[in-house]
Amino acid sequence: MSQHYSNHTRYVPLWHFFTSIIILAILGGSVVNLLHADAATHYSAALLLLVAIVLVMLFVYARLFALKAQDRAIRAEENLRHFVLTGKLLDKKLRTSQVVALRFASDEEFVALAQKAAAENMPPKQIKKAVKQWKADYHRV
Repeated sequence: MSQHYSNHTRYVPLWHFFTSIIILAILGGSVVNLLHADAATHYSAALLLLVAIVLVMLFVYARLFALKAQDRAIRAEENLRHFVLTGKLLDKKLRTSQVVALRFASDEEFVALAQKAAAENMPPKQIKKAVKQWKADYHRV
């Protein structure tokens, strides 16, 4: 299947939906458990709530850390691509989110779109919509 603006986002159902729902259920259940705990079970109920909070934090940060690493790699790749095409690095005004959006532009439109994105401070969504010849990225998760 060819990739384009309307289908470029990628979801991993077991991670994005199944795991997140289970973790939220554990969090909700641990709150209910703590609220109904008596003196004898209060300590273990509080510990269960802390474990649930840690699970939520692990779920969120595991995703954020992976995306940050991918963003850094994409920035380096696109900087190299721009250098190969122009002999210059990307404009320093471009935010990482803009560079990540530019990766979908073909070589033919990449340089002009990068200049326009820097000059007009285009949001990533607008950059992606401006791409005429979509260059697919099947490696990002």
